[in-house]
Amino acid sequence: MAGKDWILDPESLDYSNIVADVEEIRKVNSQRGAMEHLTAIIFDDANINICAGYLDVADTEFWVPGHMPGLPLMPGVIICEAAAQMCSYHALKHNLLGCEIMGFGALNNVRFRGAVIPGDRLTVVCKLTKMRRGRIVVSRFQAIVGANLVCDGEISGIPLPTDELRKLATRSN
Repeated sequence: MAGKDWILDPESLDYSNIVADVEEIRKVNSQRGAMEHLTAIIFDDANINICAGYLDVADTEFWVPGHMPGLPLMPGVIICEAAAQMCSYHALKHNLLGCEIMGFGALNNVRFRGAVIPGDRLTVVCKLTKMRRGRIVVSRFQAIVGANLVCDGEISGIPLPTDELRKLATRSN
């Protein structure tokens, strides 16, 4: 799209250049099973703090039967979760926050501009725009199908107090 303010031009992305597959992503991100929303990372540059990857959206996704039966549309919250996982991958891989696990801090100025359906490849690109080590990372993100922007916004990640959360989880079991 001429004139679009792309973080990375979708036409320049090399999907054959797998920087991290699912197994490598799992070494960094904690999500598993139905909550894993990245298939591969195809670009990760710590010098310019830009990362890109994708999710191949299958017709077996957990939301397909219930989110618009007969016309399955990927829920916007799942698109945002894919963006969060992309941002987390980059921040954790490069130890930007100095933490073990990163969680949502905020979503701002999110706009949905198109649909994502089973069979699509959802590409997510993020660019770090602000960081306070140990406190917060803020990234601009774009979610793309083909050459079409389907969602964009700003996402913040914060370090999670993993020791405290593990104690709480142990008490509830």
